[in-house]
Amino acid sequence: MGERGGVYAGRGVELGFWEWEVVTVMSVFSRSRSKCHTTGLSLNNDRLYKLTYSTEVLLDRGKGKLQDSVGYRISSNVDVALLWRNPDGDDDQLIQITMKDVNVENVNQQRGEKSIFKGKSPLKIMGKENLEALQRPMLLHLIHGKVKEFYSYQNEPVAIENIKRGLASLFQTQLSSGTTNEVDISGNCKVTYQAHQGKVIKIKALDSCKIARSGFTTPNQVLGVSSKATSVTTYKIEDSFVIAVLAEETHAFGLNFLQTITGKIVSKQKLELKTTEAGPRLMSGKQAATIIKAVDSKYTAIPIVGQVFQSHCKGCPSILEHWQSTRKYLQPDSLSKAEAVRNFLAFVQHLRTAKKEEILQILKMEIPQPLCGLVDAVTSAQTSDSLEAILDFLDFKSDSSIILQERFLYACGFASHPDEELLRALISKFKGSIGSSDIRETVMIIIGTLVRKLCQNEGCKLKAVVEAKKLILGGLEKAEKKEDTRMYLLALKNALLPEGIPSLLKYAEAGEGPISHLATTTLQRYDLPFITDEVKKTLNRIYHQNRKVHEKTVRTTAAAIILNNNPSYMEVKNILLSIGELPQEMNKYMLAIVQDILRFEMPASKIVRRVLKEMVAHNYDRFSRSGSSSAYTGYIERSPHSASTYSLDILYSGSGILRRSNLNIFQYIGKAGLHGSQVVIEAQGLEALIAATPDEGEENLDSYAGMSAILFDVQLRPVTFFNGYSDLMSKMLSASGDPISVVKGLILLIDHSQELQLQSGLKANIEVQGGLAIDISGAMEFSLWYRESKTRVKNRVTVVITTDITVDSSFVKAGLETSTETEAGLEFISTVQFSQYPFLVCMQMDKDEAPFRQFEKKYERLSTGRGYVSQKRKESVLAGCEFPLHQENSEMCKVVFAPQPDSTSSGWF
Repeated sequence: MGERGGVYAGRGVELGFWEWEVVTVMSVFSRSRSKCHTTGLSLNNDRLYKLTYSTEVLLDRGKGKLQDSVGYRISSNVDVALLWRNPDGDDDQLIQITMKDVNVENVNQQRGEKSIFKGKSPLKIMGKENLEALQRPMLLHLIHGKVKEFYSYQNEPVAIENIKRGLASLFQTQLSSGTTNEVDISGNCKVTYQAHQGKVIKIKALDSCKIARSGFTTPNQVLGVSSKATSVTTYKIEDSFVIAVLAEETHAFGLNFLQTITGKIVSKQKLELKTTEAGPRLMSGKQAATIIKAVDSKYTAIPIVGQVFQSHCKGCPSILEHWQSTRKYLQPDSLSKAEAVRNFLAFVQHLRTAKKEEILQILKMEIPQPLCGLVDAVTSAQTSDSLEAILDFLDFKSDSSIILQERFLYACGFASHPDEELLRALISKFKGSIGSSDIRETVMIIIGTLVRKLCQNEGCKLKAVVEAKKLILGGLEKAEKKEDTRMYLLALKNALLPEGIPSLLKYAEAGEGPISHLATTTLQRYDLPFITDEVKKTLNRIYHQNRKVHEKTVRTTAAAIILNNNPSYMEVKNILLSIGELPQEMNKYMLAIVQDILRFEMPASKIVRRVLKEMVAHNYDRFSRSGSSSAYTGYIERSPHSASTYSLDILYSGSGILRRSNLNIFQYIGKAGLHGSQVVIEAQGLEALIAATPDEGEENLDSYAGMSAILFDVQLRPVTFFNGYSDLMSKMLSASGDPISVVKGLILLIDHSQELQLQSGLKANIEVQGGLAIDISGAMEFSLWYRESKTRVKNRVTVVITTDITVDSSFVKAGLETSTETEAGLEFISTVQFSQYPFLVCMQMDKDEAPFRQFEKKYERLSTGRGYVSQKRKESVLAGCEFPLHQENSEMCKVVFAPQPDSTSSGWF
């Protein structure tokens, strides 16, 4: 052959001198055409592009230190060739991508001898089926640089197909700047391109991606999880093809109210061109489908969007075996311990994968004494199977299992992500036969809670929600018995329906004492936009008694609503002018409320200060009123981004007997708030016991004492200590002094589950759960002999928050687990001696010393079972303290940490 002759495209066809010239000219013409017309990547004809590819993932707690991370890297060589180009358009191409020489290794090379991959070949790590599937060629049909179709072989493992999708998606790009929507492994996403000379940056808005993935979160911002996701891919372009691609995707999250609980996933992809060489000849044809069939008829079009796969757990215990190992921790005597909450959270996760029959079997095994903790766990699982199982198990027609029925209902009320199915089930139960009147009332109260939660999640128009609204509002309108009126008002107190405000105003102004008070406290829970001028007109009439005489509890609540909802100058002035004209203890109470507003710098403080510039409102006669009633607000904890506050207001009757004590705890994150708890103890009609004169408007009240509680924004069914004089005397004679429990149980408070499709093809999961064991109890003791009354409210709480981040490829898995736990107690005691006036009052609120423990576990594990684990433990003690309850002693409670030695371990398992 002559000097210019040779072998064409490696196919062994000998060409003469002139033939070689023609081929060369055609090849140059084809390459120049692709450069001029392409809007995306374009491959040259008859060339094989040889590249290297790697994808790696790292998990850590957001600190970004490689030595603190776990993860792995998958790498390979990649061959890319152009099989077909549409003769009618250069930007219509079919390319073949083949992964070769696959390897799996640690990202953290410091692992050394502890590396789970050491001495393991890719075949041993991945398995024969996975490795063969990964190295089978895939086809990508590109039009104008965007994926038209993705082709692979049928019945390949989904996890392996996803890795191939992750590589294929890197070839989708455009060479000009602009914003558009693209479909790739992440779903249908909004992307922005920034084109520069020889470089293109692609920014994918991951929060815009539409992809079917399971997940849920707690809607309340205070208890919720904040997350941030970014994706940036940089292309270096030469001759309309990539010489390098670097993609980085991050997912970071943090618990809103406890910022030490964080996590981060970093996923990287790297593709580099090493060389090009002669490749397969371009195939001729009009349609891509014809070419694909000619290449291999077994190819099938599959979505480029990542698909869901589940890793199979080998040798994992059954749900029954899980329960047998968990049961001992959920015994009533063990619920106050952190290990009880920890096991409760773990069991809830297992229940979410269980079938109805399996759950029902466990419930029936516990007869005749089922554990309340089991009912808490089954209800908290919030799956269709768990709901059906617990509804089949509980017999609402019988009053023999009231405690279990109540635990089920309260767990429904605290549900982190309730659905329409749960609401329908409770409506059905309410309309059916219920053996206990208390349970019937609780069902309606919880229906109100579910209505609010579903409306907050844009579910106000659901059929069950509409039906529940009609049930509450219609029932309130038609109620004839006091018990029914109270029930629907309590439901409305949870539902907070704007349509219910007119009915609340009617009952607040015209209702009898207890009903009027319940209606006003319900109005107190509405947000500022709903407390309109019309509402405040009614409240002003109630406070100033323009139409009828009202009880002190009703009047003071009306005044509190006015002062907390953007009061006008005249409203504040009229309230201040009333001080001095009120019953003695009410004078002192209203004065304490105003002083608390000023001291704590509440929103109304500015307008109050303006009014106080007038001598008629601010003088010694008005502000020197004596009495024992009080109001105080303080901080439990305060930081730049959050605050936890407590408030205590106590109103006494003129005879020195407690009328109402109200203890509140709020948690704030920015502008979002959570009513953590409220415990109200009320008493009335006790003056006859000490031959005292009742205050105005309270002459005919029956003897009564009871307690009402709100827990995490859920109004619970009130508890009665005694009702009526005869009941009072019998209770006094038989009283043991033991507190009465308002609520006790295990609550799933924080519940965040997120499944992520990483653009590398790997699957990530983020799970954050917060559970607590809670026991709120209260007691009221009354001694005629010592002329003394004592009220006690006790809160015992054990909190455990766990996080679990995993990245799974089906053959290797990396994970990061953390646990934070504490056990705390808060007790309030108020003692009044009314043998003389002014009577003596002693109040104290103490927080017990609390242990604070943190655990961390990081691991890497092969599907064959071999793994690496590293564990850390940190302990400290939060010192107990006393909280100020009077304005004369307003020092903030100091919280002291007493650190304990850390412990760390790592090794094989």
